[in-house]
Amino acid sequence: MHDEPAPVDLALGSFSDRAPWTVELDSLAWRPLVAERRAAIRAELPSLVRPRRVPPIGRIGRVLGRAVVALAPWQLGARRRGGSLSRADLSRRLRRAAEALGPTYIKLGQIISSGEGLFPEELVEEFKRCRDQVPPETFADVRAVVEADLGRPLESVFASFERRPLAAASIAQVHAATLCDGTEVVVKVQRPTVARLVREDLRAMAWLAPHLIGRIPVAALANPPALVELFGETITEELDFRLEADNMVDIARSFAALGQRGYVIPRPHPELVTERVLVMERLSGFAFDDVAGMRGAGVDTRAVVRTGMIGFLEGCMLHGIFHGDLHGGNLFVLPDGRTALLDFGITGRLDDHRRIAFLRLLVAASTNDLHGQLAAIRDLGALPHDTDLDQVISDLGLDRPGVDPTTMTPEELTSEIQRIIKALLAYGARMPKVLMLFVKNMVFLDGAIATLAPDLDLFAEIAHVSLYFAQTHGERIAAEVGRPLDESQLDLGGFKAMYGVDQSTEQLTYRELQQRRELIRDRLQSHGRPARRRARHRRAPWGGGTG
Repeated sequence: MHDEPAPVDLALGSFSDRAPWTVELDSLAWRPLVAERRAAIRAELPSLVRPRRVPPIGRIGRVLGRAVVALAPWQLGARRRGGSLSRADLSRRLRRAAEALGPTYIKLGQIISSGEGLFPEELVEEFKRCRDQVPPETFADVRAVVEADLGRPLESVFASFERRPLAAASIAQVHAATLCDGTEVVVKVQRPTVARLVREDLRAMAWLAPHLIGRIPVAALANPPALVELFGETITEELDFRLEADNMVDIARSFAALGQRGYVIPRPHPELVTERVLVMERLSGFAFDDVAGMRGAGVDTRAVVRTGMIGFLEGCMLHGIFHGDLHGGNLFVLPDGRTALLDFGITGRLDDHRRIAFLRLLVAASTNDLHGQLAAIRDLGALPHDTDLDQVISDLGLDRPGVDPTTMTPEELTSEIQRIIKALLAYGARMPKVLMLFVKNMVFLDGAIATLAPDLDLFAEIAHVSLYFAQTHGERIAAEVGRPLDESQLDLGGFKAMYGVDQSTEQLTYRELQQRRELIRDRLQSHGRPARRRARHRRAPWGGGTG
């Protein structure tokens, strides 16, 4: 028996080895409409996020009402017990309130669920349910959306269509189905009222955002009106599945051009894609946290982590496009060890200026060039263009020896963090969209190491990634950045400072890093005990690296 020939579209994109259909750019019926739709969404956004004089009282009232319903029982009950039980009860009530309020707040919950290490563990775990366990729409509503968008009865397209969804999230739910020709597919169907609710919520958030400026330090750092604009840009693009299908093809093409076959993208159907319906190839594999299943099948989980990191960085820094919403619900691992990516509604796209800024950030981080890292971050829009970078380095203490945060008292830690935030606010720091998506993905990959390879030596892995880029893309990097990424110039000093360990430390596993973080978290939570010594003019507790 002869092996089946490889699908011809593997030359175009990083798709699966068995094609239910082939992707040909000229035959994608929905693709000519994408550029027009992107332009229309950009044109509509300013009106959605422009603050109005009169608040949308109805929507704000419903949000406040749900907040009271969630918080009042907690205030009277679990809060008094304190500790993890209190946080778990509050998290559960907030998650239920988000589900009741609809897609915009569910999407916020999904963002929180990706913030392991940034938000309380109980809150992250509870909001993970918002990824794919949101109460689904009725099958009657699903049928109505599919038939309206495809313009024909459901049975004329599908031989079978599972009534129970595989997953249900903020914008849509996903059903297993079989086409009339016997091809197994997955059908993503948009919730029928989601577009109206998203627009209502954006108008409410736009009215509220200016009132938060200067009132909440963290909100001020994020710049509330800009954050609403960022959120609006992201979520409105998710409302048209033709854009998502186009993102799938473009990212698959990027991986193929890079020779990166560790990722697999499901093929979108060439015809069955509309604004609210997306039919795609069905893939299957191990859930991302099924470590036992993967290892039982012989999958090298460390290689999965390495592929995840390298593939993400390559797409961002060399092609200017990357999946913008990595989390455990949006990917799984195939039996052969490759990672299948799902849900491309949020995709980072970079012009050449910002792409090269990311590339400069990589080179500067690998050589412990503080000025170069800050310059790259500035050029990504996180600092004003006229910022005095040398003054930033001096004010933040980045040019002084680091202090191990595990040796600091709770008061010292809190004081130092407040000092850093205050200094950043004074410089007009903000979080632009692409940098926010990049950081969010890096937080996920950080957590992926904890799940798949907790005993991975972080310094050895950083060295490996740097060596890979130098050997595989060295000439291009040198041409675009103006300096080579030379493996002989690798300097881990900035990374050691970032992790808060002594410069003589040769090895640091993720398990050890987690133990350090837990100690720091415990000390921050115990803030208020008498201080043993003052913190004066110290370097940031996480050290001097900004990479």
